[in-house]
Amino acid sequence: MAVVNLVEDSVSSKPTAQDALVLRGVFETIHAESCPTSFNFHMHTVCSDGQLQPEKLMEQAIAIGLQGFAITDHHTVDGYKRAQVWLANYIQANPDRVSTLPHLWTGIEVTSRLLETEVHILGYAFDFNHLVMEPYLQKHAPQGAIASAAQVIASIHTAGGLAVLAHPCRYRRSPDDLIAAAATLGISGVETYYAYDNPSPWRTSLRQTEQVQRLSSTHGLLNTCGSDTHGLSLLQRL
Repeated sequence: MAVVNLVEDSVSSKPTAQDALVLRGVFETIHAESCPTSFNFHMHTVCSDGQLQPEKLMEQAIAIGLQGFAITDHHTVDGYKRAQVWLANYIQANPDRVSTLPHLWTGIEVTSRLLETEVHILGYAFDFNHLVMEPYLQKHAPQGAIASAAQVIASIHTAGGLAVLAHPCRYRRSPDDLIAAAATLGISGVETYYAYDNPSPWRTSLRQTEQVQRLSSTHGLLNTCGSDTHGLSLLQRL
C-alpha cells in the first residue's frame, strides 16, 4: 500500500483540511482493514445526530491512533470547526506531538435525491466558505432542486471537494442502479467498507463490500470507509 504523507502540507496554498488531492491519494489506499483504527471518514457529533462532543471525538481519534478522518455531521460543519479549535489548542500545548496527530479534513453528510430515492452524499475536503455550499449548511436537509444528487455533487466539486455516495446498500433502490447513476453525475467515490449490521467489534460487511467493490471498479470510483459513528465510540456505529 502506498504511503501518504499526512503531515506535510501539499504544494497548494489550501488549508490541509481542504486538500482534496492528498485525500484522493488516501482513498486510493483504503482497504477492508483501514477502518476504524487507521482511517475513518464517517462520524457524527452532537452538532447533528451524534452523541459525541467534538472535543471528545478528537481525544478518541488521537487515542485510537487514527491517521486521517473527517467529521461528517448532517448539514453543518459546526462539529468540524469545534474540533479544529481543539486541535489548534492541543498543538500549541504539545508541539512535539504534531507529527503523530491524525489529519482532519472538512466533511459533511447531505440528504439528497437520486433516481427518485433519498440517498446521503458525503462531501470531503471542500471549502465550507464557498457560496455554493451555503444551502447545505443550514442544519436541515435541502429541499427542491438543490437537493438533487446532481446539484449536491456539483456543489461539492465546485467548492474543491470530493463527493461520495454513503452506505450504498442501505437504500430502497439497488446499489447497482444508484452507483451507476451517481457515476454518470461525476461522483468521486462510494463508501465501500461499511458495517451494515453494526457488529462488535466493527468489521466491514463482506457480501455488500464485495458488491460495492465490483461496482466501484466498473465505474472507476474511489473507495472509502467509515464507522458512521452516532454513539460514544468511534469504533462502533451505535
